[in-house]
Amino acid sequence: MSWRWPAGQRGADLVNRGIWSFVCLAVLATILTLGLWPFHVPANDAAWLNDRSGLEFRGTSTAISSGVLQIPKSGEESGGSLEIWLRPGRIWDSSTFVAFCSPGNPLQLLLRQSQTDLEIQTTENHGWRAATVKLYVNDVFRKARSVFVTIASGAQETSIYVDGVLVITARQFRLSAKHFTGRLVVGDSPGQQDSWRGQLFGLAVYHRELKPSQAIHHFLAWTRAGRPGTVEDERNVALYLFDERAGKVAHNAAGPGLDLEIPKKYVVVDKIFLEPFWREFSLSRNYLAAALKNIVGFIPLGFCFYTYLKTLRVKRARLATVILGTTVSVIIEVLQAYLPTRDSGTTDIFTNTFGTWLGIASYNVVSPILARTFPGVF
Repeated sequence: MSWRWPAGQRGADLVNRGIWSFVCLAVLATILTLGLWPFHVPANDAAWLNDRSGLEFRGTSTAISSGVLQIPKSGEESGGSLEIWLRPGRIWDSSTFVAFCSPGNPLQLLLRQSQTDLEIQTTENHGWRAATVKLYVNDVFRKARSVFVTIASGAQETSIYVDGVLVITARQFRLSAKHFTGRLVVGDSPGQQDSWRGQLFGLAVYHRELKPSQAIHHFLAWTRAGRPGTVEDERNVALYLFDERAGKVAHNAAGPGLDLEIPKKYVVVDKIFLEPFWREFSLSRNYLAAALKNIVGFIPLGFCFYTYLKTLRVKRARLATVILGTTVSVIIEVLQAYLPTRDSGTTDIFTNTFGTWLGIASYNVVSPILARTFPGVF
């Protein structure tokens, strides 16, 4: 004996399913749009300054070395130094303005603006674990003006000079010449987008430690003559004066090769594919805010698809909805690896899945309210 639903009930069920299928498609389309926007590769916003030598970084912008900076193996443990003359575009900003990366270690050395502070970050890979060390120099960018920073590291310590004046000596934070090797990225970070906004007037790299007298001498020479006036024994391996004022290349004045190229389209060097969550994890406000957004963003997906599957009388609708949420998240993260303005990581997969589960868990609380508001939908 077969069971036949009354025509009225059957029609109501069909309408109910149609409504929820439309809602589910709308939620899914919204999540995919938010997760993958923009769908194209944007133009590189780096541009030459009109009134002086320098390069301005705006929005999504970067400049990348044409080759790899190397040193003899015998000199890997020797000291290293870097000079940079810059003006941040925004005081309260957190982004990378200079980075060195090598195969297998895209975050080898990062120089970042951490709001008003200078952040120097190094990362060493030890198998599956990455050891990251950070040094902060307070209030380097507090005033809206150009600043000249010198980082000089030797066998005993690392010294940071601002406008030729020693501001901090870190004995537990040492950089060797090998930290200043590999691919050079300016205005952004390797691995994931971290675009900096501001103006860059000069950049120099040395494979030896600069002494205090050299730091003040170079500062005066840069700010008066526009170049450091280096001598041969300082082992100046890269020098960018940014005086071209046109074209797509900033030439290395220290010697042939290793020019900085300004790509037409924005690109991230060594884009990370599904970065492990233990490397992404941070207690920073940005990280926690992003995690919260990813949880909240998938709550509607969990609620709507679970409700829809219940109208279809699908067995184990909860499990099916969680699997669907995880699958959608994985697809987004995989596709984000091919979009330079989006970050591909595994943390979002966990937070999106948790958000999907919260959406399911909210069904018993929300559905009675909606049933009273929209009779016949539940």
